[in-house]
Amino acid sequence: MTERSSGHTLELETMLEAPCERVFRMLTEPAELAKWWGPEGFTTPEATLDPRPGGSYRLTMQPPDGEPFHLAGEFLEIDPPRRLVYTFRWEEPAPDDRETIVTLSLDPRGGHTWIRLAQGEFATDERIALHRAGWTDALGKLAQAVRSGA
Repeated sequence: MTERSSGHTLELETMLEAPCERVFRMLTEPAELAKWWGPEGFTTPEATLDPRPGGSYRLTMQPPDGEPFHLAGEFLEIDPPRRLVYTFRWEEPAPDDRETIVTLSLDPRGGHTWIRLAQGEFATDERIALHRAGWTDALGKLAQAVRSGA
């Protein structure tokens, strides 16, 4: 996984061992997304997605210990199977949280997919660090899910 940061924007890149169409389904179909979403140890017991411009989504995240929490947003741009852009907001925000924009770009590479993630603008370095850790774990879980054919 490669990371580049600019200001208060998080950027990550990695190669996934699956074609773009499969990866895009893993990003936009509720049952597929629930298989990998969230940091290590977290589950996603509820995922509602309406992946079209103007459509909304809501995810319930369950940490290993503690109460579930939620994130939600709106899809801004959908270009299957190459691009997905959406807002990201915590429903139970910390004081320094703000709504951010997530952009996922998928490039085909000989049956594999190079995925680029950008998210921002964050209010603080601490929020970037939290999301960096979460996305790094989640993208690792996504890579494992596509490898295993889950």
